[in-house]
Amino acid sequence: MKRIAHISDLHFGRTDEELLEPLLNAVNAARPDMVAVTGDFTQRARRHQYDDARAFLDRLEAPWMAVPGNHDISLENLWRRFMRPFRRYRSYICDNLCPVHAEDGLVMVGLNTVDRFRWQRGKVRWYQMRTACRTFGETEGIKVVLAHHPFEQDADVEKSLMRGANKAIERLSECGAHVVLTGHLHRWRAEPFLSRKHGRQVLQVHVGTGLSTRLRGQQNDFAVLDLDPSTAEVTRMVARDDAFVADGTRRFLFGEDGWREEPAPRS
Repeated sequence: MKRIAHISDLHFGRTDEELLEPLLNAVNAARPDMVAVTGDFTQRARRHQYDDARAFLDRLEAPWMAVPGNHDISLENLWRRFMRPFRRYRSYICDNLCPVHAEDGLVMVGLNTVDRFRWQRGKVRWYQMRTACRTFGETEGIKVVLAHHPFEQDADVEKSLMRGANKAIERLSECGAHVVLTGHLHRWRAEPFLSRKHGRQVLQVHVGTGLSTRLRGQQNDFAVLDLDPSTAEVTRMVARDDAFVADGTRRFLFGEDGWREEPAPRS
């Protein structure tokens, strides 16, 4: 079984400073095999915000893998946004916008869903989807996708769903992806996608914000996932006082019909 700590939407430049140490302590205490960071490291893609984001990453004790979010490209400087949108992200965080990790039964592919022309909405890049499908086809193990923008969202969400999201989740189902990790909405969600063609083959987990003061009605949180090809245990870690604490674990089992949540035991 592999353990992933999933954090997102840190938004350095608009953080609750009192949560910085508790978040680092909780992530490190979980002793994950990998930390997945699904974008929005910064609030406005400024250098000092990237400095803080990089300092945070350098204090993680486990290996980490990341993708950019829409806040990680400039909103105010249009020349930088359109001509060199990812220059600072590449310099401070990771030069590879479609990172791949395949080792010891854990296969992870990151997708860059940021659209410089539609700052909020996001888009699917199909050449990166081909990379994901090729990687999943060539490698055995637990297959995980990282993206900033969700491929599905609740009906009451005001933001527009990412372009190409429905088609993309069908393709990821065909390619054998087990889990998709996302952020962006500052809202918690953990449940299987219901693919039209392939049923519940892919489990979605999108977390809220780890550090931002923009809570949108929910607490700061992150997720700890314990995964093998037939089981996913998803624990939500929420900020309470001066610590992140477990707020329940949900267990999903993978069978002929895809992922199904195991009912909670009766008290």
